[in-house]
Amino acid sequence: MSDVLDRHHVHVSGHGARTMVFAHGFGCDQNMWRWVAPAFEDRFRVVLFDHIGAGRSDLSAFDHERHGSLEGYAQDVVALCRALDLRDGVFVGHSVSAMIGVLAARQAPELFADMVLVGPSPRYIDDPATDYVGGFSAEQIEELLDFLDNNHMGWSQNMAPVIMGNGDRPELAEELTNSFCRTDPDIARHFARTTFRSDNRDDLAGLAARALVLQCTDDVIAPESVGRYVHARLPDSQLVLMQATGHCPNLSAPAETVAAIDAFL
Repeated sequence: MSDVLDRHHVHVSGHGARTMVFAHGFGCDQNMWRWVAPAFEDRFRVVLFDHIGAGRSDLSAFDHERHGSLEGYAQDVVALCRALDLRDGVFVGHSVSAMIGVLAARQAPELFADMVLVGPSPRYIDDPATDYVGGFSAEQIEELLDFLDNNHMGWSQNMAPVIMGNGDRPELAEELTNSFCRTDPDIARHFARTTFRSDNRDDLAGLAARALVLQCTDDVIAPESVGRYVHARLPDSQLVLMQATGHCPNLSAPAETVAAIDAFL
């Protein structure tokens, strides 16, 4: 058990009959939840972790084949949750981790009774054949990935402010930039491809847990059309349109994020 928890630099706090697991997005780590997770420690056992390749995880455990699909990351989540003997818990996933959580819940339905999906996107690339609007053309995604391949630092400095939004609060973009820059460039490139080329639309229909979809205003990564798409295709879900802007309300609007999760639970 300890091996799994050590690999993901798992941190457990709080107390309660149920467990909340917080999962971070691309280029980030568990520190991104520092303004949200503590609000639940008086009622829940709170679990924070780093995906393999992120934060203080064991980088040697990164496997290009296993982590070449979101299913591999979902398998990691299932393993660490089983190591913690978790059942009927709450999963809170930001950005790509929202879909990783959906896949984990499909692999092991007993783990989570409730899902909180913060800025989820089952597919980032538009699909004209089905009128799906993901927010990016295929060409834009390839340009983004090429930029990351050629200039990791430049990509981080340019993309972080766009992703974060909240241009009047430059310290937020600076934190995200620094987080991106700390990520191993090879792992970042691989995870970016795994993330931005994913298509998990068909996985939404099979989710047994009830879900909360938190949709930010002016989110360039997961626009409102995507949030509404996810909500419409989840069997038991609520959609909350947040006043928070950008893609990272866990940093830019933690009080609103906590309130929305509280109301759902």
